[in-house]
Amino acid sequence: MLLLLLGIVVLHVAALVLLLVSTIVSAWAVNPNSSSDLWTNCTSINNDYRCEPADTGVWIQAVQALMILSIIFSFLSLFLFFCQLFTLQKGGRFFLTGAFQIFASLFVMSGAIIYTVMNTEWVPETEFYGFSYILAWVAFPLALISGLIYVILRKRE
Repeated sequence: MLLLLLGIVVLHVAALVLLLVSTIVSAWAVNPNSSSDLWTNCTSINNDYRCEPADTGVWIQAVQALMILSIIFSFLSLFLFFCQLFTLQKGGRFFLTGAFQIFASLFVMSGAIIYTVMNTEWVPETEFYGFSYILAWVAFPLALISGLIYVILRKRE
């Protein structure tokens, strides 16, 4: 049982780290001379590296909010797991922990979908999806799987 709990915590922390990296790192759209993310657009012309704030459009603000919400819900889910681990009665299920983690996965999925659909209006066609965008998509199934495991998991002594 201890090994199972450790595996679930490692899966949860891995999803949380992917969420943090994908939200913070400036590599949602890249090309050799520029990179952009949810917060800034950086360009490099003749060794002059310049960053500007991201577009203030409603859709990018929605993606920013959804990614931040996914991080918050994932942190809360991990905190609730440890609280429930010590306070939940024997045989109880980690429903609240699982629900928060599933919400985190749905938020990151929604943010990535909005970015995918709307980036054609904002990102030049010469740029490609960067690794932060891919990490956001990888974090979605990891968070969803860990949330479902929490819902199924029963506390044993």
